[in-house]
Amino acid sequence: MDRIIVTQSRCKQCGLCVAHCKQEALSFSAVFTEAGYRPVQVDDAKCIKCGICYLVCPDRVFTIIGAPGGKASAKQSASA
Repeated sequence: MDRIIVTQSRCKQCGLCVAHCKQEALSFSAVFTEAGYRPVQVDDAKCIKCGICYLVCPDRVFTIIGAPGGKASAKQSASA
């Protein structure tokens, strides 16, 4: 997995991704969205691109681009 894209406007600050990230690479931004939430942000220096954030997020905030072996792919819910 090469890259994680965060769609901050979808984040409702539920905290599931932050709680499940064993690398402590996720935190909440100091800036609020228009909806009044502090969206999640990724510390690229700590992130190992394991994909747990993608798996636990109920709001499809994360898109993971790339795959092991150099194959290009994008993980995102079909209803996105």
